[in-house]
Amino acid sequence: MQIYEELVARGLIAQVTDENEIRELVNNGKAVFYIGFDPTADSLHVGHFMALCLMKRLQMAGNRPIALIGGGTGHIGDPSGRSDMRSMLTPEQINHNCECFKAQMSKFIDFGEGKAIMLNNADWLLGLNYVELLRDVGACFSVNRMLAAECYKQRMEKGLSFLEFNYMIMQSYDFYYLYRNYGCNMQFGGDDQWSNMLGGTELIRRKLGKDAYAMTINLLLNSEGKKMGKTASGAVWLDPKKTSPYDFYQYWRNVDDKDVLKCIRMLTFLPLEEIDRMDSWEGSKLNEAKDILAYELTSLVHGKEEAENARKASKALFGAGDSDLTPVTIVPEDAFTDGKIDINSLMLLGGMVPSKSEARRAIEQGGVTADGEKITDIHASFDRSALQTGILIRRGKKSFMKFTVK
Repeated sequence: MQIYEELVARGLIAQVTDENEIRELVNNGKAVFYIGFDPTADSLHVGHFMALCLMKRLQMAGNRPIALIGGGTGHIGDPSGRSDMRSMLTPEQINHNCECFKAQMSKFIDFGEGKAIMLNNADWLLGLNYVELLRDVGACFSVNRMLAAECYKQRMEKGLSFLEFNYMIMQSYDFYYLYRNYGCNMQFGGDDQWSNMLGGTELIRRKLGKDAYAMTINLLLNSEGKKMGKTASGAVWLDPKKTSPYDFYQYWRNVDDKDVLKCIRMLTFLPLEEIDRMDSWEGSKLNEAKDILAYELTSLVHGKEEAENARKASKALFGAGDSDLTPVTIVPEDAFTDGKIDINSLMLLGGMVPSKSEARRAIEQGGVTADGEKITDIHASFDRSALQTGILIRRGKKSFMKFTVK
């Protein structure tokens, strides 16, 4: 099976333009394609991870990826899928986030000589002259067609700022620039990006002629990633400081039964023949499939050693493994006040909750235990001596952490 047919079989492609040409380029390793990543945080999350996996698959088939970091578009903010305007980041925050993205992407994609390219659209967008851009590019866009785009229509009721209205033009200009300067002939993105992507293809053809060779692929994976990469407490991050390898493993270990095989197809590099044999799995066999999914993805993101430790720690939680592998947080001396630390601070320190208010809610809902005893007092605290031998805090059935001191 060739790579384009494999992408289809894995459920990754939702919509394309010029399918025959795209199939020919991709299957023969002649595609130069880009995917954009706006630096809205200091870590990539699972939604980005899906795009990175796609880039890796295509690179393995001989195609050349361009990882485009949105240091320029990040100053505006993509309105797609948003009910309100994104928070404005400072240039310093954007630059910091870009550097974090670069370090994480290099773990997945080969950026060696002649391989993938990593670019930042700040290098060409921030230096544009506004009036020249209006004359050069603005005339190629119909306001009526832009307002009909889904990414704008859903915002019209609550208000769409002129700042965000320019995002489509900026993203379209990216494709135009990459086509002219790097021979980029394809762009990939989620289904929420379709209008922006078509804008780029149209801009190239209007500026360079109808025969200009620019393709657009719309991929379901980004929108699915945004759904699957969210939990009640926020995003599932690739940075181990924000989502530990154990929590990352547990997230995938606990996906819905109906999603597990879809995730295995879309995200892992297991052969399709092996995955097809799992189609009939039910009951305890589905739990085995979830373990396979969690292990494979944790290995990709954090390495095999961390995946093994996370798997063993997960089994230990249910009494089927080595309890010495339970994740541990060392409580520093400066975390104590008058020799004590409260339960809310403890859970926040261990990454079990995103905030103290979330810890209080979990306690009030009866979902927190300390060494097997339910905690009912939101002001409960522990002194240093109690932590000498370690205290196992559990939140619900799936999150636990052992706290101790040096």
